[in-house]
Amino acid sequence: MTLRRVVAHFREQHWTAIVVEFVLLVVGVFLGIQAANWNQTRADQQKGRTYAARLTADLEQDLAARRQLVAYYGAVLDSVERTDALLADPQVDPKELVATAYRATEVNNNPPMRATWDEIVSSGDIGLLPRDAARQVAAYYAFDTSIDAYTQLLQSAYRHRVRDLIPLAVQKAMRAGCSDVRSAEQAITGFMPDCRLDVAPETLAATAAALRADPVVRESLRYQYSAVYSAHANISGDVIAIESALAALRGRRAPTEATP
Repeated sequence: MTLRRVVAHFREQHWTAIVVEFVLLVVGVFLGIQAANWNQTRADQQKGRTYAARLTADLEQDLAARRQLVAYYGAVLDSVERTDALLADPQVDPKELVATAYRATEVNNNPPMRATWDEIVSSGDIGLLPRDAARQVAAYYAFDTSIDAYTQLLQSAYRHRVRDLIPLAVQKAMRAGCSDVRSAEQAITGFMPDCRLDVAPETLAATAAALRADPVVRESLRYQYSAVYSAHANISGDVIAIESALAALRGRRAPTEATP
């Protein structure tokens, strides 16, 4: 309607009215653009808050999982060191050696929750997050230390050799009474606190003797220590990274130490 009135005023040469109508037209367009920009800004801010809340939930799950992995690999590392001492002990208890040597081969993995982050990246919405939070979250998701440790330890020479030497019946007994604790979803949550091995004493004695006599077990155990130590240290670093990312998402100062 304003444009039509301006045209009509031009025909009638009502110059003051033309100026007024033109100013009203420009102001209207400007206000419309500003309102659209304001609405878009509000929508982006809300979307950013939603992303931050979803990321926070994902990272909180990852933090619990990583702390669990730190504890798990800490127990594996203890078993590696204990196995080294038991192999050198001529009066070793066969059950303890077999159980500890087997636990020193164990591996675990808990993939990160990254659906929200992948959605943010694919949609090009990283800029909707606080800058420091986006940087720290991106650094955490850049490399999965859990799967890297799992893959390396799964193929370790020590793991293969020990499991070659331990009879199937003993391994089944380990699984039943001396190995991993699993959730209802079959996720590994730690080791059984009590070790029960329903195996004949002579079978345990023969298995322990085979482990002690095998030079590959002793040699590969040294590298196993290095690999498990690195896994434990790297996943501990993930705990710090996640805590820092969560602090940034919440607008707080990041912690300086891991709290596994």
